[in-house]
Amino acid sequence: MSPPRPPSSSACNLLSRRELLKSATFAAGALIVPSHVFGDTNSPGANERINIGLIGAGIRGRHLMGDMPPDGRVVAVCDCYDSRIDQVRELYPAAKFAAYADYRSMINGTRLDAVIIATPDHHHVQAALLACQAGLDVYCEKPLSLTVGEGRRLVEAVRHYDRVLQVGSQQRSMEMDRFACQFVREGGIGKVSKVEVKNLPGPLLYEDMTSEPIPSGMHWDLFCGPRPIRPYHWRLWQKDERKWNGRKWRGWDMWRDYSGHLMTNHGAHAIDMVQWALGTDKTGPVEIEPLVEKHDGEMRLCPVVMRYANGTELHMTHPSSFSSGGYFYGESGEMKISRNGFAAFPESIVTNPPDRASAALWRGKGIVARPHLQNWFDCIKSRNGPNAPVEVGHRSITICHLASIARELGRKLRWDPVAETLPDDEEARALLDRPRRAGWEIPDIT
Repeated sequence: MSPPRPPSSSACNLLSRRELLKSATFAAGALIVPSHVFGDTNSPGANERINIGLIGAGIRGRHLMGDMPPDGRVVAVCDCYDSRIDQVRELYPAAKFAAYADYRSMINGTRLDAVIIATPDHHHVQAALLACQAGLDVYCEKPLSLTVGEGRRLVEAVRHYDRVLQVGSQQRSMEMDRFACQFVREGGIGKVSKVEVKNLPGPLLYEDMTSEPIPSGMHWDLFCGPRPIRPYHWRLWQKDERKWNGRKWRGWDMWRDYSGHLMTNHGAHAIDMVQWALGTDKTGPVEIEPLVEKHDGEMRLCPVVMRYANGTELHMTHPSSFSSGGYFYGESGEMKISRNGFAAFPESIVTNPPDRASAALWRGKGIVARPHLQNWFDCIKSRNGPNAPVEVGHRSITICHLASIARELGRKLRWDPVAETLPDDEEARALLDRPRRAGWEIPDIT
């Protein structure tokens, strides 16, 4: 019998711009930015703090500013949309930071110790690799990459330049998730035969759209970056509460040019917990099979089943709203692993659970990602490996990319997780990476 389905999450309320400024918060769930983020007289001395360049001042970037531990300060902010820089200045008129539209200029033009990357997905690897070359440490939001090929090159760069890269998979720093994954990995429910995660939609392929005027202050060429230049249209970039063909419009992360949509967004968290619990952080499944053959209809929500070499099956089939973990079915019990929590079936199989009060570290405004950022800061100082290192992030998101490729081709794929290739399938191998626009090539690792 499957564990009970969790309830769906409630929607966020949006503030008007006037209310936003009056309350010193950002819309769409972003958080109040503490004064120490830009430096104040009550903060640790300048020589004790890590100088951060924030790349991407949208919703997620502002969340991370709000979660900033006291030993970090933002000295540069980069965004290809000028109004986001303006928002920061309006909210914090006394803040002193360098502003950039192009992160390539910021990395080369500002004295930094590290960067936080919260851009759209198609810029993650480019920005991170350039930062590594410049001797900077990196916090890169998930999903780590847009393609399998560029993700592997980033892994190689982090190792070559000896950088500390923390992937923004913050469940790796949550005690409840650590305990639950270790419990499963060490045989707490016996041999795992199946894991079930939420079935998440993949991205849309580009469709021709009528060109619209580019909004004032939007550097559209920089937004497109390594991807093809498309005529500007609000649907390619802008999140909107309006419905489009019956769906709430999320903007850029709907499109394959820029993102893997929810498959690589929420899927990055779910698959990361699966990999951690199964002890497969340095490998992956060997077969990927869509459960519907390719047809002219909608394949973006086609269920997918994957098989590991030891026989464990990963089913992307679960219908619930739960999307940050999975249901693990073992010989002697079952485990539901969620964000900041877990449930065992039967409960009696867990005899030494962690203090549930540890979950409180991840609740409330201004602390959602703070322990994960703190772990990164600690590792910058100690040069130890972080909780969510680059290899882990790459292996987890590779599984999401493979699911999308299998859906696109509509057939079973055989994956070699050692060579990271799809043997005997030239068409599938071609989808492991993509051409990049001139001027945005991945730099050589030297």
